[in-house]
Amino acid sequence: MKKKLGRGVAIVGAGMSNFGAFPGKATRDLFVEAFSDMIASVDKGLDPNDIEALYIGNYSSDLFEGQGHTAPFMADWTGLTPRPATRIEDACASSGVALRQGIIAIASGLYDVVLVGGIEKMTDLPTSEVTDTLATASDVLYEIPAGFTFPGFYAAMATAYMDRYGATPESFMRVGLKNHENGALNEKAQYGATIRQVMDSKIAKAKAKGRPEPTWADEMEFMHDDRANPIIAWPMRLFDCSPISDGAAALLLVSEDIAKSFSADPLFVIGTGQASDVALHDRQDLTTLRAAKLAGEQAYEMAGLKPEDIKAAEVHDCFTIAEVIATEDLGFFPPGKGYEAAEEGLTRRNGPKPINTSGGLKSKGHPVGASGAGQVVEIWKQAHGSAGERQAAHDVNLGLTHNVGGTGQTCAVHIFERR
Repeated sequence: MKKKLGRGVAIVGAGMSNFGAFPGKATRDLFVEAFSDMIASVDKGLDPNDIEALYIGNYSSDLFEGQGHTAPFMADWTGLTPRPATRIEDACASSGVALRQGIIAIASGLYDVVLVGGIEKMTDLPTSEVTDTLATASDVLYEIPAGFTFPGFYAAMATAYMDRYGATPESFMRVGLKNHENGALNEKAQYGATIRQVMDSKIAKAKAKGRPEPTWADEMEFMHDDRANPIIAWPMRLFDCSPISDGAAALLLVSEDIAKSFSADPLFVIGTGQASDVALHDRQDLTTLRAAKLAGEQAYEMAGLKPEDIKAAEVHDCFTIAEVIATEDLGFFPPGKGYEAAEEGLTRRNGPKPINTSGGLKSKGHPVGASGAGQVVEIWKQAHGSAGERQAAHDVNLGLTHNVGGTGQTCAVHIFERR
């Protein structure tokens, strides 16, 4: 039986903080910035007293900041106490799942106006401790004792994909190049620079210090330089990996019948799906994420759409291989053809299927609990034609977000329509 929402749900505001590294700021500071940015996007205005509940995606403020029970703190700092505030934890899919919970809360009739947020503050810890914290999203009984870290997990996926389909490390590099080109046009991105600009900066620094200047012929030569772009877990190099990030995002959800009271141009939620899977070590196939395929199928069925209908998508590119696999799992390209589509430019802003116009997690940044909600902010901008220079070449009246937790044990997919 086809699943459907009990009543329509719309997004009438979307905002985010800058993503990056912010010493001296706590998660609550970043969430206030995202909340303020969201309020500014509600074109008919918002009285915060209308908000009835909060759903906050957060992976591990306990380990990153030593602060648990974070949702009511977000309510306090945005002036929303005593509204019920709930923290949702599903690893890197936390705010994608928080969005789904907000959708269900409104569709059920329990609430009419809900705030969904995503938060994470990662950079206060040294890299080794960040690695240990992220490792808790994997199977700590079987995978971590074997020596796996997340770059290693996705490297295993990449090598399996290369073996089956003939992709090369250069295939993944081109995904990184594209996403840095998009991120360079995103004023809130952590790495707002193209690879060419990164190269030029390194050359300028070498010159200023009186050191020999690098002589890379082009971006691909730079990407193969073991010093400039070291191997993290072959074939994943530094510029194949998303950064350690701080950031927050906020979305305002309302019931469809009151949406026009908040915005002249709401973004309607027409499809939602979520699925889970076993840990990576128990999977028969490392070249696909079953949870993503199932979540996508649920969302398409609810929306009454097919993959070819989607005009732009923000997918979970924690590593470049993850974007390639995502475009196949979502049905945009056949299995084994996602890397070819990226090489041919089909996923560029001016291509037929723009992917990660924001710069993706790779360039925009990946504050893990905020990433899913941050993806929706980009679809909001693309749908309203307000993405500036990174605006897709064609009208984005139908957009999709794909948010993965861990190595694919969780995935949430949402489809949005501008009517």
